[in-house]
Amino acid sequence: MTARRAAFGVGIGAFAVYAATAAPGLTFWDSGEFLAAAHALGIPHPPGTPVFMIALGAWTRALGVLLPFAFASNLFSSACTATAAGVTVWWLSRDDASVWFAVAAAITAGGMSSVWQNATETEVYAASLALALITIAVADRAGRSGERRWLVLAAYLTAMSVPLHLSALVAAPVVIYLAADRGDGGIDWSAGVALLATAIATAGVARLSLALVGLGFVLLAATPFLPTDRAIRLRVRDAALALLAIVAAMSALLFLLVRARHDPRINQADPSSWHQLAYVIGRRQYDVQGVYPREAPIWLQIANWFEYADWQFALSLGPTVIPTIARVVATVVFAALAVYGAIWQRVHDRRRWRAVALLFLCGSLGVVLYLNLRAGRSFAWNFIPEDARHEARDRDYFFVLGFWAWGIWTGLGATRLAQRLSLPRALGLVIAALPIALNWGPMNRRAEPEASMPREVARTLLGPLPKDAVLFVAGDNDTYPLWYEQTVERFRPDVLVVTMPLLAAPWYTDEIERRAKLVFDHSGPDVVGIAADVAAAARAAGRPVAAALTVTYEHRHRLLVRPTIVGLVAVDDGAGGVALPAADSSKALVDTAAVRSAARSIAAWQRGAVVHPAIDPIHEYFQGVLSCPAMMLARSPSAAQVASLDSLCNLR
Repeated sequence: MTARRAAFGVGIGAFAVYAATAAPGLTFWDSGEFLAAAHALGIPHPPGTPVFMIALGAWTRALGVLLPFAFASNLFSSACTATAAGVTVWWLSRDDASVWFAVAAAITAGGMSSVWQNATETEVYAASLALALITIAVADRAGRSGERRWLVLAAYLTAMSVPLHLSALVAAPVVIYLAADRGDGGIDWSAGVALLATAIATAGVARLSLALVGLGFVLLAATPFLPTDRAIRLRVRDAALALLAIVAAMSALLFLLVRARHDPRINQADPSSWHQLAYVIGRRQYDVQGVYPREAPIWLQIANWFEYADWQFALSLGPTVIPTIARVVATVVFAALAVYGAIWQRVHDRRRWRAVALLFLCGSLGVVLYLNLRAGRSFAWNFIPEDARHEARDRDYFFVLGFWAWGIWTGLGATRLAQRLSLPRALGLVIAALPIALNWGPMNRRAEPEASMPREVARTLLGPLPKDAVLFVAGDNDTYPLWYEQTVERFRPDVLVVTMPLLAAPWYTDEIERRAKLVFDHSGPDVVGIAADVAAAARAAGRPVAAALTVTYEHRHRLLVRPTIVGLVAVDDGAGGVALPAADSSKALVDTAAVRSAARSIAAWQRGAVVHPAIDPIHEYFQGVLSCPAMMLARSPSAAQVASLDSLCNLR
């Protein structure tokens, strides 16, 4: 079998696996925002990911006549990850004898749980993975062939990591090495320096550092004059083409500037000016940590990686964050296969072994050191003080390139073991494919009630609201599904959804004023104070005010005057804006008919199904939220008041 046919076959097979387990629609976290932004050709949260938005928009419009919008969009991630698998086969195949080793490597890498998770929902990390692997394969071709067109293409793809997603730049050291190593023992210093300069300039744009951009361009301009073999020296024309390639890739960022001036429905950070464009590219909305001081002890951050590593091969043997003996044993076995595969590759293909090793180091320890993450959402609660900060969710997806390299070695080890024991070649492929079988259940996004829960949450929150209501919500997972329903499904677009944490960003308060024509004070002491001013402005404009029950009681108390519970929202009937005394406002009226209607609707949707054990607790949390109306009725069906819904529904 030729490498090209094998790559195509693996890509098709991987796509079939991902498509069979892809979410049929909306998922939690960033998916709803990306779906809404793709539908509106808008701008998601910084850094804006314009290339991802353009590609996703074109894909969904092409498939929109055949498939539901959200499912078509999810298949884009499936296609991207399948492409990464196919490219891996093409990259690792040295000759016909090595094709089966490459096939096994790609199969195992594609079956890692963090990779698979990204392949089944609308997320940018699948596209970033594809970009990284394509860039690596192109750099490998540039180094082995010495053809400068491949080097220019590698420079273009490296620079593309900024307008697509910066996580692809994790592979830059691998790209530099492969372009510089000629494969015959020689080093093409001009090619290596050219791509090093590209990576430095690219990082400079992402960090808004003129010094880094200038350094990168100076290095690139100097490459034709480096002391090296004249036969492989980069020509001035080649350096100029590489520079033009970088500029061409970065020009995609101008999409943000142009599109924002049309103010699409999803227009996060509104990069309609050069200042705001820099704000988006540099991610100034977020508290981006430097390498020092460490957000958590380095030993804990490394230990956190080991927690994520234990999730990769056999989640069906323990589909929660709590380790099980069976899952840990499986992880150790696959790790041993990886060591065996790495040793074999080092002997038989040292150049690619160095590349895979570099990818593993950069995608694991490099990410740990550079991102400087807080303790994981599910990790180290017994090792650090309770008031220490944790990530909002587990960030295993940041380490996907490192896990991909680990999967490559595991697949190689499985195939080599079968060969060493004189077993059929197919048995090696079966061993390499075991992670697919061992991860299938937890990675299947089609199971209910999880598959349709985000949509149910969104409709239950929006449905009972009065016309033109202003709804305050608490964060990503009670915001993005609502944006999706309003933008894609056109369900209750009259409701103004106000995401309270975003009120700290000046562009967001400006957007509310511009679109909703509400005039309010932006200078509140905190986001809750600003939210209270927005609520007062809405009441003054005659718009009903509501807050989701996912907003804490203390915050609802500051937003609403006389709240009445209708399902999963508290609707204010306090026109006039005069707050009740604290003793009286500690109680909320309950519209029992509305609560009963919500409880019946939720029960009809759920049909007794319960959330499956999982790494991410988000579905378990929202199952509790959705049970709140039934709990209220069970507690006191005829009650006119309840003292604390947070206590009753355990929503604190």
